[in-house]
Amino acid sequence: MAYTILIHISGEEVITGEVEELPKPTDNMITVTSPRRRDGKDVHYIDARAVKVIWPIHKVTFLEVLGGEESEQIISFVRE
Repeated sequence: MAYTILIHISGEEVITGEVEELPKPTDNMITVTSPRRRDGKDVHYIDARAVKVIWPIHKVTFLEVLGGEESEQIISFVRE
């Protein structure tokens, strides 16, 4: 299951992307698929053709894990 995350990198803008699994405390690197800015635009220091980026974990300040599509469903009552 892929997770959509927000990556806060020291001194850089927030980047969003997908990871196959969340990093473990022993990991030294994090591999992100489809890296992009929050608004969906390309990150200026990553080549537009890049599909995966590997960052050293010591550059990452913290990660935010976003909810999946199933948590975005809104269930409401409809009166007929």
